[in-house]
Amino acid sequence: MTISADPRSFLYGQGLDPDAAIRLTGQALARADDGELYLQYRKSESFGFDDGRLKTASYDTQSGFGLRAVSGETTAFAHANELSAAAIRRAGETMALIDPSTQARSSAPKRTNRHLYTDADPIDLVPFADKVNLCLAVDAAARARDRRVAQVSVSLSGSWSVVEIVRADGFVATDIRPLVRLNVSITVAAGGRRETGSFGIGGRYLYDRLMGEDVWNRAIDEALRQALVNLESVEAPAGEMTVLLGPGWPGVLLHEAVGHGLEGDFNRKGTSAFSGRIGERVAAPGVTVVDDGAILDRRGSLTIDDEGTPTQENVLIEDGILKGYMHDRLNARLMGMAPTGNGRRESFEHAPMPRMTNTFMRAGSDDPAELMRRVKKGIFASAFGGGQVDIVSGKFVFSCTEAYEIENGRLGAPIKGATLIGDGPSVLTRVEGIGDDFALDEGIGMCGKGGQGVPAGVGQPTLLVGGLTVGGRAM
Repeated sequence: MTISADPRSFLYGQGLDPDAAIRLTGQALARADDGELYLQYRKSESFGFDDGRLKTASYDTQSGFGLRAVSGETTAFAHANELSAAAIRRAGETMALIDPSTQARSSAPKRTNRHLYTDADPIDLVPFADKVNLCLAVDAAARARDRRVAQVSVSLSGSWSVVEIVRADGFVATDIRPLVRLNVSITVAAGGRRETGSFGIGGRYLYDRLMGEDVWNRAIDEALRQALVNLESVEAPAGEMTVLLGPGWPGVLLHEAVGHGLEGDFNRKGTSAFSGRIGERVAAPGVTVVDDGAILDRRGSLTIDDEGTPTQENVLIEDGILKGYMHDRLNARLMGMAPTGNGRRESFEHAPMPRMTNTFMRAGSDDPAELMRRVKKGIFASAFGGGQVDIVSGKFVFSCTEAYEIENGRLGAPIKGATLIGDGPSVLTRVEGIGDDFALDEGIGMCGKGGQGVPAGVGQPTLLVGGLTVGGRAM
């Protein structure tokens, strides 16, 4: 394994060196009480294998900086795809337009020596041909699994990013971030019907974790299993009923319906259903919701956030009681709270905002099988696809990609076309059972907010929720 002797060499050159970056940042932010220079170099690639052949292959590099000055509630931001002293100096002219700070300058983030993932570059460590051959092997193995397989789609992607945060007080923090992902989608056909199943896996590690036969064979098995289940599915029932949510990826419902409402900016502005409610009961007893960006190798993890603050475990709801919010530096300062390591941005072209990392509900003590036995009539949802959420209210509509009827405590027929409709805050109060089978997702999540997308993780144990609206056929 080869690790670049100095990944920072991708950030400095063209007349820009580390000392100049500190000096220029100090000059540009002289009137501000907070802010930073964010330098970034990123390379990325993706492969798309479809119809038995490689359909797409892309490779891209990007580099640039974002310069931000904060004074009170006002932010000035400029960016450029050029890492040079001259470009930073020009961006500093925008910072000069900000009103002088009337507050004390914010202190620098804490420093950390930990590393949650490797510095190695996944893209350069594996030859192009090996990545194509992986896609070819997955395609061939999937088609050989079952005569009903009609189509196989394989996607493989990787990226490697070097970021450096420079502050006016001389604080400098660097992070090198790998990210890889493998997705398999299988369409099966029988009796004039076609259905699809999919499975993905990824994280902040190298391609070798995806190239093991046990890993990609599991991806094939799970995608094919889901497709064949859906091939036997019947129309989903409709109405208000008890819903049993599976462990792991179904935590995406928690992420969207509840997580965004716990981000600091919405709560500072009073637009969240959770605004001003710290210390109040907002969920059923036993419900503990955590955001933790410091889990080893996870897709949503960061050694430091995009303002230089080390990530950490943040308990948001504990035993049903609201304990806190997720903060970047700006919202934490304005609310008189501490940053939580949740200042994130999509790239150097964006200013940071409070965002989730890995957000999940902790395990309870209930046996998942016993939770199912409690359900007289309802559905079991084990996988979700697309959904729509109103971030402020938490109202959501999610489509199930794998779900089943439950009749008298027993798993019934698979169902198709089921949607879950509700709102996040009330869902938490309707939790009637929490399984002991906590799991994180497989590492495929992307979170969108304010036009920015960032990798994120979710998770939960099996959850029994009463009184959710299920969309489907009329009962």
